[in-house]
Parts: sequence; C-alpha cells; structure tokens
Amino acid sequence: MTAASVPGMIDHLGLQCRDPERSAAFYTTVFAPLGVVEGVRFPSPDGLVVGLAGRDGAWQLWVSGLVDDGVRPVHLALSAGSREEVEAVQALARQEGAEILHEAREFPEYHPGYYGVFLRDPDGNNVEAVFHGAPEGASA
Repeated sequence: MTAASVPGMIDHLGLQCRDPERSAAFYTTVFAPLGVVEGVRFPSPDGLVVGLAGRDGAWQLWVSGLVDDGVRPVHLALSAGSREEVEAVQALARQEGAEILHEAREFPEYHPGYYGVFLRDPDGNNVEAVFHGAPEGASA
C-alpha cells in the first residue's frame, strides 16, 4: 500500500482563499523544503482549484476560491523531515513577506523534540512546519 492508500484520520484539506493563484504560489514556494508541489489545477464554477501534493505525490491540500464571506480561521501543520527544513520554511516565509507568529524553536510544552515555526498564509491562516525529533541537547 502507498501512503495515499492507507486509511487515516484525514484524507485531504481544502482551503477557500481570496486568491487561489497567490495561495498556491505561497504554499509551493514557502513549503518547498517539505516537498510541497502543485499536482493539478482546473477551473470550477467558483474559480480556480489547485491540488497540492507532498513527498508522497497525493493531492491532499486543495486551494480554491471563496464560496461565501464567512470567517474560517484554520491552523494547518505540515510535516518536516528535519529541523533544517523547518528553518528553511521560516527563511522562505520571511522572503515572501509572511508574518512569523512564532520563530522556529523547540516547543517542549507540546512534547520534547517538537520543533516548529508558525506563520500566516496570504489569507491569514495559522500555518506551521513541524519536525518531531530528538529533544534539543539529546544525544543521537
């Protein structure tokens, strides 16, 4: 079985965005160190739809146009393979002018070894790159 065919709790996530083109570019640029790429795009009655994939190639993050004006705050965490990848996401987010909510660091209150950066996407969502590894200072 591939990762995409293993049943899990979440199959995919769709984010409604003011500007799907801008949001797709943001995610594929800032989260490139985590393997995020554009998988597919197509028009819909509500505008552009873009499916983004991670390292496994499965289209699991979708960005599309707003279908209403409702408020929809979201927190989305994308998996990183190392602390260096988290730091690379932070650097690219800064380069793109994204607001950094919490600098890359270990968050022991979540669990020892939880290393992440929190930032805002173009629609104000709280997005994160996180690595679950050995706690800082632990021997390998």
